[in-house]
Amino acid sequence: MPPRPATTEVVTRDVRRARILELVRRDRVKSQHELQSLLGEYGIDVNQATLSRDLRDLGLLKGRDGYEIPGSASPAADDAGIALVAAARTWLGEARAAQSLVVLKTPPGGASPLAIAIDRARLDGVVGTIAGDDTVFLAAAGTAQARRLVRELNALRTRRAS
Repeated sequence: MPPRPATTEVVTRDVRRARILELVRRDRVKSQHELQSLLGEYGIDVNQATLSRDLRDLGLLKGRDGYEIPGSASPAADDAGIALVAAARTWLGEARAAQSLVVLKTPPGGASPLAIAIDRARLDGVVGTIAGDDTVFLAAAGTAQARRLVRELNALRTRRAS
């Protein structure tokens, strides 16, 4: 762990949330108090209410072993559709077609879980996905499929997971 800076600087919400995702990926974080302490080691002071809101907005789930990022566990094939709905609701910000590509925008750290859920769901017309930090490029079989996928993904974003 890096030593805590002598002074705490103001950190943006996106930077704080990216650090939260990094810590949850790297460590087994079992509680908000533990996460608050880990963030403090990076010079990020956050109150409990803000941390709770960050965890909710990032869609992090509290599992038996601590906080988990949706889509990081391997869902059963039957659960792939449910996982896709949850991932779209949690991570998908915007979907736009560009010829046979679909560009999906997410919050920082959200591209990979969303791409994993899309890959596991095996949506008709999806040739493949490439995920960065906050953007997923989805290759569709054609322009019409790309437009259909945008409509479907936007609909999933507003649908409740079963």
